[in-house]
Amino acid sequence: MNIQLSEHFTYKRLIRFTIPTIIMMIFTSIYGVVDGIFVSNCVGSEAFAAINLIMPALMILGSIGFMIGTGGSAIVSKTIGEGDTKKANEYFSMLIYLIIVIGIILTIVGILFVRPISILLGAKGNILEDCVTYGRVLLIALTAFLLQNSFQSFLIVAEKPQLGLIISIISGVINMLLDFLLIYVFQLGVLGAALATAISQIIGVMVPFIYFVRKNSSKLRLTKTKFQLKPILKVCSNGSSEMVTNLSMSLVNMLYNLQLMKYAGSNGVVAYGIIMYVGFIFTGTYLGYSLGSAPIIGYHYGAGNKDELKNLLKKSLKLLLITSITLTAFAELLAKPLSRIFVNYDAELLAMTTNAIRLFAISYLISGLNIFASSFFTALNNGAVSATISFLRTFIFQIAMIYILPTFMGINGIWLAVVVAEMLALVVSILFFIFNRKKYDYA
Repeated sequence: MNIQLSEHFTYKRLIRFTIPTIIMMIFTSIYGVVDGIFVSNCVGSEAFAAINLIMPALMILGSIGFMIGTGGSAIVSKTIGEGDTKKANEYFSMLIYLIIVIGIILTIVGILFVRPISILLGAKGNILEDCVTYGRVLLIALTAFLLQNSFQSFLIVAEKPQLGLIISIISGVINMLLDFLLIYVFQLGVLGAALATAISQIIGVMVPFIYFVRKNSSKLRLTKTKFQLKPILKVCSNGSSEMVTNLSMSLVNMLYNLQLMKYAGSNGVVAYGIIMYVGFIFTGTYLGYSLGSAPIIGYHYGAGNKDELKNLLKKSLKLLLITSITLTAFAELLAKPLSRIFVNYDAELLAMTTNAIRLFAISYLISGLNIFASSFFTALNNGAVSATISFLRTFIFQIAMIYILPTFMGINGIWLAVVVAEMLALVVSILFFIFNRKKYDYA
């Protein structure tokens, strides 16, 4: 039986509603890890470094899908909570059509500039060619990637998180099978990795698109609509925190790579790439919970149910605290086994990566609370606070620490930069919770 947004959420009901999205995010992370394993072990460390150099630039473009998806789901769920389903469907449809237009434009621009961007990121020789090959293929599928990101949020608003999970599993399995065939069997190298990802993204967006086009049992359906500037600006403002997060993370990843090239050469870039792949699994839990709970918060905010807002915040913070301690312990214990999956062929690189994961993993104690804080204010349609938390957490604090800490601690300072940045961001999150408690009456 489906759980509705309007219900009172106990711990059990909250976990049941958000668990499909959490599993979806973790599973998405796992098949991303599989990409890295195949490339690193079957193609080589240079090809793996190339993917990690160009990926942040691709994620900058993909951040638009996250922005419209999260910002749009907040305004659509709030509108449903206010009782206007017709207007909610008009907003939903308008945003999906907007993503398609933006995706086509960005694909054309991206293909034209992928080579100079790769050179700007420091790619040379074979690494440059691999960056261009991988980038161009994924840019062709960019519209599908943007839609996939946004549909994840809208399926939760439609009270169909299980469908989002099923779609994620299907596209993930296809990606992994194609990785095996195109990289291992047919030896297509980086091209094979890019094709596997692009094809899985296209298939992953076809199912929800068809679902929303046809008559369905949810509250959402793609209908005739018209572009309205005011709600689009509201969505962009409200979802700006998620876009800021992805933009900042992508830019910061570029700076990490530049600093690591300086302190440790290409091995440092490979080690950081592995941290990112492994980290996606752990932070995917936090992102999945935040994504899964946001429409509930948005609905009850729109419906004026202040007691339920208090209930959701209290239970969420307790669940995240327990989860953060558990995940950090797992990350510390599994640092070496996880590193071996990628670089068992190089003892020096294995030692560097193991040490890096153990230091970086301390941040998992704190990052979940910061991710939820940003998502919570997005759900309350307060994009300014949400964006401020995200911008400080993923951009200002991290950039400062990337350049300050290595001066005193060498390469270990780079691995610990995110830990200090998350600690500073936690102070900001707590202050915003305190300052806004009377405005939203959630405390």
